[in-house]
Amino acid sequence: MSHPHFTPGAPGTPGPSDTAPIPAVPAHPGPPPPGPSRNRALLLRGAGLVAIAVVAGLVWYLIRHDSTPEQPVAEAPATTAKPAFDYKLAEGPVKATDCAANAYSGAKKFFQDNPCQSVARALYTVQSGDAKALVSVVLVTMPDAAKATELKQLTDQDGTGNVSDLVRDGTFHDTDAPKLSGDQAEYQSKADGAEVTIVLTDFYYGHHDKPLLTRIAKNALKLSGKLR
Repeated sequence: MSHPHFTPGAPGTPGPSDTAPIPAVPAHPGPPPPGPSRNRALLLRGAGLVAIAVVAGLVWYLIRHDSTPEQPVAEAPATTAKPAFDYKLAEGPVKATDCAANAYSGAKKFFQDNPCQSVARALYTVQSGDAKALVSVVLVTMPDAAKATELKQLTDQDGTGNVSDLVRDGTFHDTDAPKLSGDQAEYQSKADGAEVTIVLTDFYYGHHDKPLLTRIAKNALKLSGKLR
């Protein structure tokens, strides 16, 4: 009896030329599921980025601040109550308490019925270019603001009289002085509480410049403070 012949490569039996099967490579693990540790890491990373941005912005600001010259801050112009013209005292101040005795026409009658508390009068000269002006400044103090307003309304009208300036009453002796109570004189007044300031001015030697004379008279109202 013969033995069965063994044939290499028969099914079921690996032979020397057969390749062994390659073991499966495990799949790469995915990102770990979100959890407390991962959230904390993300927050720390975000906070770090914010801090870097803040520092970078601060450095940039400091660089620009240091490299840009400071601009001078414009100061507001100083305000002053000084008149715009150079008024030189020529006469006075002459002070009194009897306004009726130092007034004429309707103003005299007003003071007889409404006595003042005080009156101060002065004369000033102003040189503007070739023009020279004489300025009368009168400060009247009444008992109250209502009487002061009445006085101003009276003297603001033509032909109602006024407080006598120091040229009119002969106190100021200057043959060249203009007649301040004349038609060519410029008149200005203001009432402030119980005080009334009255200004009369005109040019020497018949000079004419109405706009200039008006400015001189208006600015002279500020001289009332020197008569208190």
